[in-house]
Amino acid sequence: QVQLVESGGGLVQAGDSLRLSCAASGRTFSNYAMGWFRQAPGKEREFVAAMSWAGHRTNYADFVKGRFTISRDTAKNTVYLQMNSLKPEDTAVYYCAARLWGTGGSSSHQYDIWGQGTQVTVSS
Repeated sequence: QVQLVESGGGLVQAGDSLRLSCAASGRTFSNYAMGWFRQAPGKEREFVAAMSWAGHRTNYADFVKGRFTISRDTAKNTVYLQMNSLKPEDTAVYYCAARLWGTGGSSSHQYDIWGQGTQVTVSS
């Protein structure tokens, strides 16, 4: 069973960049679809970006297209979320998620392994 640990969150100003990392344990990392979700205070968890197992397909929420990029380094068992041109409305706890043989969908129900989250705060 893969376990996920996020890192890289912090406090930044609007327009800045951050790169989130999600380190996965286990030897079959490439067989897992990986996704990023976020949850702002008082709001439901929402989809941000995802990548199918083996990285054949990526999927992005409309509000991050052109600003965020998901990538994975199989050798390091790590998936990244590069976030550029950050906005105050991007403030949230960001969660990494995984699903064996997953397609990289946008529903949280399509993932069954979750990290603990990392806080991203963007000031105006």
